[in-house]
Amino acid sequence: MASQLQNVSILGSTGSIGVNTLSVMEANSEHYNVFALSANTSREKLFQQCLTFKPHYAVMRDATEAALLAKQLASTSTEVLSGNEGLDSIASMTEVDTVMCAIVGAAGLQSTLAAARAGKKVLLANKEALVMSGSLFMDEIRNNNATLIPIDSEHNAIFQCLPGEQSEALLQGQTSLVDLGIEKILLTGSGGPFRTTDIHLLPSITPEQACNHPNWSMGQKISVDSATMMNKGLEYIEAYWLFSAAIDQIEIIVHPQSVVHSMVQYKDGSVLAQLGLPDMRTPIAHGLAFPQRIESNVGSLDFTNLSNLTFEASDEIRFPCLRLAKNALKLGGSASTILNAANEVAVHSFLSGEIKYTDIATTIESVLELQGPKDIHSIEAVVDVDQWARKSAIQHIKEQN
Repeated sequence: MASQLQNVSILGSTGSIGVNTLSVMEANSEHYNVFALSANTSREKLFQQCLTFKPHYAVMRDATEAALLAKQLASTSTEVLSGNEGLDSIASMTEVDTVMCAIVGAAGLQSTLAAARAGKKVLLANKEALVMSGSLFMDEIRNNNATLIPIDSEHNAIFQCLPGEQSEALLQGQTSLVDLGIEKILLTGSGGPFRTTDIHLLPSITPEQACNHPNWSMGQKISVDSATMMNKGLEYIEAYWLFSAAIDQIEIIVHPQSVVHSMVQYKDGSVLAQLGLPDMRTPIAHGLAFPQRIESNVGSLDFTNLSNLTFEASDEIRFPCLRLAKNALKLGGSASTILNAANEVAVHSFLSGEIKYTDIATTIESVLELQGPKDIHSIEAVVDVDQWARKSAIQHIKEQN
């Protein structure tokens, strides 16, 4: 591997993806330099990260919190920035080689786009850039000669199962799945904690139960998305844009053990799968080093001690969010943006104890039914639709309560 240090900015360094990225970088410090870090509200955690990794820049979303962090770091060389402008800066600065886009939700959209426009190596762990603005985002990647590597374990697995010399060409829109001899992308999902729960008990599910994922350690929002399988619905939409897929070229399969992270089915009957322990450091290491390989500090699978690997069809009655996501993609236009915004509001309300677990899907469906999808030709239009959907979801929840 080349000895030149890569300068890396981590957007969302205090979340699970950010923490794991720092872990991989620390294990490979001869290749990577922590250039900039950012956090939403976790100022103390960001402060400790700054003391350890000594970035050139640190960003807090809130200006008041940024000022407090600046006081804490007054004796260091780290410069503190704030808000969307600060995030955009550390995503696009000339010195930056690679940007880990790991801010959860719509809040990460603008800075992820800034990295794409600046032609950076974009490690995409933020689903919303593609769900909210798939066509616009992929245009920015391609028009600015940016390199895009998916970090979601499923999309990273698919990327690894593509013909190596043509994987980047597919993401750049220079070839197609059909041209590569691919019939289908098989997205696997664990089914979350309620895969076998009596369906009549789902209305009484608590936030604590929903956040208790059987295989992965994740933040609250993504844990709830995994429980409802909305995360798989969002990944379905992501796969459509990432791999220039047709809707009938993507299939969701439930795989409870989370060992097979996804598969690619070729027209000659071959199916290539990427396997590994359920640890995000593996796709992070792959993305940082691509097209080479580095140490991730993740153990290897012991096939002699592996439990049975099982696969099931996805159940859209148990998991109505899957149906909603698929329908939103079929509708096109602003539908996926509405889906994402309504889901974020509904999940927050569920975690706050305002609505029941099963109300998440009904809230999303109600907002989707309020207006037909509109064509979206700008990021400003995306933001407008996002804000409308959030207000509509909040209003729906108030009316139901």
